[in-house]
Amino acid sequence: MVRRWACLAVVVALAFPMVALRPAGAAIELRFYYPVGVSGPLAKVMTALVDDFNMAHPGVHVTPTFAGDYYQTMAKVQTAVMGGAPPDVAVLLSTDLFTLLDLGAIIPLDGFIRQAGGERFRSDFFEAFMRNSEIRGVTYSIPFQRSTIILYYNQDAFRRAGLDPAQPPKTWTELAADAQKLTIKDAAGRVTQWGVGIPTSGNTYWVFQGFVIEAGQPSLANPEGTQVSFDTPATHAALAFWSRLQSAGVEPAGITDWGTLPTAFANGQFAMIYHSTGSLTFIHDNAKFPFGTAFMPAGKTYGTPTGGGNLYIFRGVPADHQRAAWQFVQWMTAPAQAARWSEASGYVAVRRSAFGVPSYKAYTDKFPQALTARDQLQYALAELATHQSGQVQLMYSNHLQAILTGRETVDQGLAAAQREASAILAPFQKK
Repeated sequence: MVRRWACLAVVVALAFPMVALRPAGAAIELRFYYPVGVSGPLAKVMTALVDDFNMAHPGVHVTPTFAGDYYQTMAKVQTAVMGGAPPDVAVLLSTDLFTLLDLGAIIPLDGFIRQAGGERFRSDFFEAFMRNSEIRGVTYSIPFQRSTIILYYNQDAFRRAGLDPAQPPKTWTELAADAQKLTIKDAAGRVTQWGVGIPTSGNTYWVFQGFVIEAGQPSLANPEGTQVSFDTPATHAALAFWSRLQSAGVEPAGITDWGTLPTAFANGQFAMIYHSTGSLTFIHDNAKFPFGTAFMPAGKTYGTPTGGGNLYIFRGVPADHQRAAWQFVQWMTAPAQAARWSEASGYVAVRRSAFGVPSYKAYTDKFPQALTARDQLQYALAELATHQSGQVQLMYSNHLQAILTGRETVDQGLAAAQREASAILAPFQKK
């Protein structure tokens, strides 16, 4: 009998998830999951932003939960959703969209967007960032901390090599030639300064996608997220370019670590690196030399994927929580906050109007390197996103690393990646 009543209680709780009442006049309590280590400096900035929102909105109180990196945060969100206790709002990767929809975890935002001004509101966000926010014309997330890949270069190293520090390489050919001049060896033949560094650990697929776009292939997946194009002439050309840099001895063979590469650049071990604009503030604060930023050098064309996180509002929470979460999303992405977060973090300010905020304009006037990623958005395309996105991205990255470290041939690695991705996505394809 006890078990029977317990089961009935569970059924009632699931059937009527919005019946809980809060005391009259009490603030709506929102749980906000955010991906940053608690000890990270950005945690303090995020806490300050949330505190400012809470002070300005006495009817709502947001409690941030710093849930680790993006993947740890997504895992915690999935566990919470499956346990029937989702957060109210979260920052997750823009490419998590298909997975969140497959979980039935999030709500569409078009109704809220219409109330906020419709197209006037939507069009203030850069179109390149909105591409990973929508599926079949429905908007499910709002850009928050977004990035592209850019080229960082040491202007002092350029001078020492006889290169113009105001003229970074604009093409693959120029990049290879400059990297040759910038690579320095000691008397024993050991490299003391690499010409260029390209991260091969972590999300290898992300940097690689930039090269694929530049080789003439706009996307690695179809808009429905059910098919990929991993083994194509453009992916072969992109790998051939990357491999030539290694074989020429201007870029390290083997694994170049994503997480430590900005530090290595700031310490003078690399004259140029490919990295996220999200590393801009770190490099600005730690490099002891003048540095420049530039677009990813072009192959057939310029190109880069976008990256980073969006704000999602969750299904399964009370309607008044969803409305309050939308207040929070609007406030966090308003021009003043978008500018403030960009300056603190290095991420691109996601709204056009943020660049007119006086304090931010003063910042970019003094530090024009912060404008490179914004200007590159005209060539930016959506990041690789599919159903089972994390699994597909990891698998592709593993094969790319195996190719770049000589454990697989190009033909073997790309064919295997295409075959394995097709198997993962087969259940999501219409019969």
